[in-house]
Amino acid sequence: MEWVLAALVGVALSAACGFRVFVPMLVMSIAVHSGHLTPASGFEWLGSWPALVGFGLATVIEIVAYFVPLINNALDVIATPAAAIAGTVLTASMVGDISPLLRWILAAVAGGAVAGGVQVASVSIRSAVSPLGGSGVVSFVEDGAAAVTSVLAVTIPLLAIGTLAILGVFLIRRKHFRANRV
Repeated sequence: MEWVLAALVGVALSAACGFRVFVPMLVMSIAVHSGHLTPASGFEWLGSWPALVGFGLATVIEIVAYFVPLINNALDVIATPAAAIAGTVLTASMVGDISPLLRWILAAVAGGAVAGGVQVASVSIRSAVSPLGGSGVVSFVEDGAAAVTSVLAVTIPLLAIGTLAILGVFLIRRKHFRANRV
């Protein structure tokens, strides 16, 4: 049963990767470094000083870059596969009590797919808002969503998953409502 909770932490962190790739990596690195999270065997490097510094620098660069209009469009192209990869790694790093094959399948299917799905939704929202000049607002909201989701994932994973599920249902219903209205 412990691996299920670990998988929920990994999937919630993966969802946060869909908003920003490096924010959840930094939050996990801090949690592992401080002893709050224990990663699966082979992923202890996530809590090392080099990882902590690297994720910190990457986070700052990513957040700043998303406020530059031309760069944020280029980042969306790069961030979509990067989010899926980061989500896969984060989920795999949390699930350690199962066979390696099952771990990576679960990580790719759950973590990678969730991160990729959130990223695609985020890109579509930004592309719809960018012509209206709201790209900076969307970037700010995504930064906050990545931070809040990441912190909830390592502290209260069930709340993080529940919040993301409610947000997903809301977005799907809103899209369905708009499609039927037109």
